[in-house]
Order: sequence, then C-alpha cells, then structure tokens
Amino acid sequence: MARKLVVKRGRKAGSEPGTLIHIGSPRAQPPSIRVIEYDQHDMADRLIDTAGDYEVRQRGQVTWLNVDGVHQADVIEAVGQAFNLHPLVMEDILNVDQRPKVEDYDGYLYLVLRILRYDAASQEIQSEQVSLVLGEHFVLSLQEVKSEIFDAVRNRLRDGRQIRCMPADYLAYALLDAVVDQYFLALEELSEQIETLEDQLIENPQPANLRQIHHYKREMLILRKAVWPLREVLGRLSRDESPLISAETRVFLRDVYDHTIHVMDTIDTLRELLVGLLDLYLSSINNRMNEVMKVLTIIATLFMPLTFIAGVYGMNFELMPELEWRWGYPAVMALMLLISGSLLYSFRRRGWI
Repeated sequence: MARKLVVKRGRKAGSEPGTLIHIGSPRAQPPSIRVIEYDQHDMADRLIDTAGDYEVRQRGQVTWLNVDGVHQADVIEAVGQAFNLHPLVMEDILNVDQRPKVEDYDGYLYLVLRILRYDAASQEIQSEQVSLVLGEHFVLSLQEVKSEIFDAVRNRLRDGRQIRCMPADYLAYALLDAVVDQYFLALEELSEQIETLEDQLIENPQPANLRQIHHYKREMLILRKAVWPLREVLGRLSRDESPLISAETRVFLRDVYDHTIHVMDTIDTLRELLVGLLDLYLSSINNRMNEVMKVLTIIATLFMPLTFIAGVYGMNFELMPELEWRWGYPAVMALMLLISGSLLYSFRRRGWI
C-alpha cells in the first residue's frame, strides 16, 4: 500500500488556535529530553525527566535542549513554558506535517525542517519533522523520533572545537547543516537504485519496472516537498538582519543555502531521468510489440496465397481438369513452395526479416 502524502487532521478540525493536539503517527517510546550547556571552557551533558526541571544556570553559556519524541502534548507544553514559547509554536511542533518555514517571534526564531532518510528495505524516503527554536543563548531541537543525525554536532562540542567558541546561532547553523547533509546521503542511495533500474530497462524491460518507475517518481515528490520550501527558509536567514544571527554566521548559512540548491538540482535531474526511463520503457514495449506484429504479418502474408490455392482446388466442381492430372498434386505443392520461397526471398532483400 502506498504511503499517504497528507496526514489526517480530523481531531484538529474546528479546534481553537494553539490547541495542543499531536497530529502524526502514534509512538510507543516515551520522549527523551537531553540538555547540553557549554562555553569555550566547559561543557555539561545530561538527561532530564521533564522540561519543567530545567533552569538556565549561566547566562554566559549556550544551552542546547533536544527532545526526541513530540507525541506527548504535556512534554511540549512544559518545554514551551520553560522557554516562553508562543502557543502557536507549540501547536506547530505537535503537528508533524508542517512544511519547512521560519517565523520570527519576540526574542527567538522558530524553524521547521524535514529530516530525510532512505530506507533500503522498503526503498522509500522516510521524512520526519524537526523543529528548531533559536534564542539569544539557547537552541531547542525537537524531533519526531530519536535519531543519530545530530551525533556529529555533539562530538564536535565534546572535542572543544570552534563551535564551543561561537554563539547559539552557530549551533543552529550546525544543526541545519547536519540536516541538509543527510539529504545528500538519501539522494546517493536513491540515485544508485534509479541507475540500476535504468540498466534493467536497457537490457530486458519487464512490467515490474513500470511499478518501480512510478514508485521512485512518488519518492521524488516527497523529496521536492521537503527541500523546495527550505530554499526560502535559508535564503531568508542569510539575508534578513535578525539580531539573533550574526554576520559571521550568515556566511555559513549562505553555504548551506548553496548545498540546498545543489540538492534541488539533483532532484530535478533524477525526476527528468525517471521521465526518460518511462519513455524508454514504453518505447521498448512498443518495439517488442512491433517485432511480434511483424512476425505475425510475415506468417499471414506467406499463407495468404497458399490458402487461396488450397481454396480453389478444394471446390467440388466436376469439370476441373487439374484434378485428373497425374502430376497435379506434386505440381500444386511445388507451386506453393515456389511462392513461399519467392516471398521469403523478397522479404529478405528488403530487410524485413
């Protein structure tokens, strides 16, 4: 069964704006909240039970609070109360069918992104929402499920590299960059599958290949839906004069914007390739059908004069002199062979067979 591209919102219809209702797939695993506080000299990494237990300890430090699992409204409400988030922001966090966007609120920026992974078992693109909140001294990241996409950023923080000396906006850039880098990995896997499909179509097209083409075209729609709005988000972040983003960080954001353009170009290239593969499949099937029709036409053409002769001498007239000839039967058979051989020779000369 094909995945649905639109999430059902029946429970949310008619609700008051800011109503905290989770819209998305139900999750059995409880949410996990992780807090990292750091500066260029020190770093603390710990898990907490609820966001209500968290308090900002040192204003000079950068705080990164990550939530894995946004399916429990009370957890998101606690995070929102701890960081004074607007009810509409908390509502969007719980609605995991948001398009990539950026919204400017009083004292922080709210960003929505899509994490894309290629599942080799199902040959499908898995799309998950991640919400980022950038404040002056903090960054919030809220994911649908626990993943390893931000592990590289945590390792950089532990190693005490440049990121520990930068403000919170640089951490937000690092998380954005990790999400976009994941797009390249998904595209590489998908591109290899499409190239394999192309080889199969050239060698021996089968009806199953048509289903694969339509399957990959659907995956391209999911990719485009996730990446196309992201260009606007990164373009706005790199151009707008928000006090939360420094001029130094804007340079890095422009680099992520270039990566996004590269991803979009690759998606468009793969989509055009799939259209070409569909044309190749239809052409191959038509050529195969034409070959079959050519063989059947040649056979029918060979038997038409033979059928005529057999029909003439199959009539029950008494006054047919050939019926009394001693060599009549061998003569008719020889005539049939001569006609068939002449037709085959003519077809061969014309390159039809």
